[in-house]
Amino acid sequence: MKDFQDQLKNLFPDHISEPEEIQESEQSKLWMQNDPLICKYEKRKGKPTTVIEGYTGADEDFKQLAKEIKVFLGVGGSFKEESIIIQGDYRDKIMTFLKDKGFKVKRVGG
Repeated sequence: MKDFQDQLKNLFPDHISEPEEIQESEQSKLWMQNDPLICKYEKRKGKPTTVIEGYTGADEDFKQLAKEIKVFLGVGGSFKEESIIIQGDYRDKIMTFLKDKGFKVKRVGG
């Protein structure tokens, strides 16, 4: 039995298939700021959390950044009141991740 691609080539012999263009990743579209992001450790309801604050760009960009951090760490978290809340103490990993993206990061507390 012929492959579907072979059947298409037989039907349209003059057609040249072009490779699909790779779209820009979402992370390159984030707005970079001059002021540093603040990365701090807090305990909320007795559980350790890492809070990232100080982003002055659009909320949608900050939500996208929150999603990327959660996927990178493989942990839960949320975006509330212009801050990213990550479950657990991941300050060092988050600061390295943000610096690799081009952000300035300031560690607060502990």
